[in-house]
Amino acid sequence: MNKEFNLYDEVIMRKPHACGTNLWSITRVGVDVKIKCNNCGREIMMDRIEFTRKLKKVIKNEKTEN
Repeated sequence: MNKEFNLYDEVIMRKPHACGTNLWSITRVGVDVKIKCNNCGREIMMDRIEFTRKLKKVIKNEKTEN
């Protein structure tokens, strides 16, 4: 199962954040992936392998689809 993601995509992670939501926005893509919580604004960074393991679903952003 290949989960492709791009910068500024919204993603749903497997486990919810402490604030109660599991909806995040990708703010940096490289060897590491930086994501920002859409509810509280907290940003976390994790390596790409860990991110793809914890990723549940990618919601494409309208900006990248055009």
